[in-house]
Amino acid sequence: MSEKIPVPPARAETRGYPPKVLVQHFIRSLIDADLAAGRHTTVVTRFPPEPNGYLHIGHAKSVCLNFGLARDYQGRCNLRFDDTNPEKESTEYADAIQEDVRWLGFQWDGEVKWASDYFQALYAYAEELIEKGLAYVDDLSPEEMRAYRGTLTEPGRDSPWRDRSVEENLDLFRRMRAGEFPDGAKTLRARIDMASPNINLRDPVIYRIKRAHHIRTGDAWVIYPMYDYTHCISDALEGITHSLCTLEFEDHRPLYDWVLDHISIDCHPQQIEFSRLELHYTVTSKRKLNQLVTQGFVSGWDDPRMPTIHGMRRRGYTPEGIREFARRIGVSKSENVVDMGVLEACIREDLEAKAPRVMAVIRPLKVTLTNFEAGVTANRSAGFHPNHPEFGEREVPISREIWIEQDDFAIDPPEGWQRLTPGGEVRLRYSYVIRCDEVVRDAAGRVVELRCSIDHDTLGQNPKGRKVKGVIHWVAAEHALAAEVRLYDRLFTDPEPDGHKDRDFLEFLNPHSLETVQAWVEPALRDALPELRYQFERLGYFCADRCEHQPGSRLVFNRTVMLKDSWASGSEAPKGPHMDQQRGR
Repeated sequence: MSEKIPVPPARAETRGYPPKVLVQHFIRSLIDADLAAGRHTTVVTRFPPEPNGYLHIGHAKSVCLNFGLARDYQGRCNLRFDDTNPEKESTEYADAIQEDVRWLGFQWDGEVKWASDYFQALYAYAEELIEKGLAYVDDLSPEEMRAYRGTLTEPGRDSPWRDRSVEENLDLFRRMRAGEFPDGAKTLRARIDMASPNINLRDPVIYRIKRAHHIRTGDAWVIYPMYDYTHCISDALEGITHSLCTLEFEDHRPLYDWVLDHISIDCHPQQIEFSRLELHYTVTSKRKLNQLVTQGFVSGWDDPRMPTIHGMRRRGYTPEGIREFARRIGVSKSENVVDMGVLEACIREDLEAKAPRVMAVIRPLKVTLTNFEAGVTANRSAGFHPNHPEFGEREVPISREIWIEQDDFAIDPPEGWQRLTPGGEVRLRYSYVIRCDEVVRDAAGRVVELRCSIDHDTLGQNPKGRKVKGVIHWVAAEHALAAEVRLYDRLFTDPEPDGHKDRDFLEFLNPHSLETVQAWVEPALRDALPELRYQFERLGYFCADRCEHQPGSRLVFNRTVMLKDSWASGSEAPKGPHMDQQRGR
């Protein structure tokens, strides 16, 4: 009966960063100043994703920032879905987003909120703007509207419909609401300034006609508000104090303020922009991520090569590691381009302390122990982690035939080689010293078997009269369990795959980003549960696949990250995912 792998003791979730590692940044300074001046007595933030895709690593930064600030200041953070574009939204995405936020270690205040909760209020505020002469119904087509808008250097022109009366605009807007006009026939625009140097203030559209089934309101509405109009009012209705968004919305802030300044609402949140995360060797555009999924370049949104939170979770990344990554990269207004190695280092450091250690062989080479004696050649117990005796121990069985890594044997070894060679010795991890006495080749000259002898006096002690430096991992063929191991590498070979104007980002897909191998693992992994993570000694960190792994019957492990950063020595991508022995010790 095999030993069961232990489950490491659970860490208490902190709903954010532990106070001892808080890092001051400009948003904290602004909040501190607001609280000190009495402008606010509490902090209320929100995380407002659109349910049109899965969250990715960039969203994780925003999740950690918004929920983390609310926790640190004993405030509140809302989860609010921006569901104003019904054609691209689904309950699948909304459910996945909620799951991701919880998995990262956070919980929103109260019930999940939706922009659609405020559709009636948003409509009423639009009528108020019309009544004040600050909004009008326009008949320009999208093409005509672009022509009238002007350029960065030339002012726009007033629409021919800009001076309709309040009465006519109210009538037309109500008829838009009633469904009297076809899609695209009319829009409601804010009446601001067509000569503004900020194009966002050149009479932006705030409502459009769109007959599309909505995931929450069904077919109740045929007009939908635009994001810039919806977002600021939703913030105000929820009493948000600090509305945090990425820098591309900086030019939209005057519109955010204009809307709130011209409607009858008491709350006026402060919009604050910070730099978005750009992670090397990946893309975070939802459109491009969706393209990878729909065109079959990956297996789905949760493919372990994807930068989605679902994908990273399936690969074996930890929420603690992702939160530490978000803390480590910081918050600023300057460019935030981060190498993938920073994220991988955070995951590696977290797993090093918590992942039980076992042995597995992913490139098996058969070794026959010629002087193996049943009842004499002994097994030995080994702990699951050198720094955590509470993880327990298991017995490491040995048999006449064992598997070692092909990379741990060389006919003509390079200088400094400390693994197995013809006539050379090496220690089996947790077991005996063995000597290679004979090399067996097949008809093509390939090494297919090693015949080795055991020094039976070396179990738990050093050999007498000589020093053996090399230690290799192995599994006993008689007791080992077959496992499917998926060796993942970075999805792209270029650090900025979508940074080339004249080339398609798909040209930089890494053809070696996934290799699936038949491996052998210790019997202690027989009942390993999905999503449990381990260190396969000398190979890296691996996670039992959360979708396809079946304890006791089908073992499937995903490589999470190698033991060392294989990309740190140069910019050229590795030529394949199995570089562990050379790069990952």
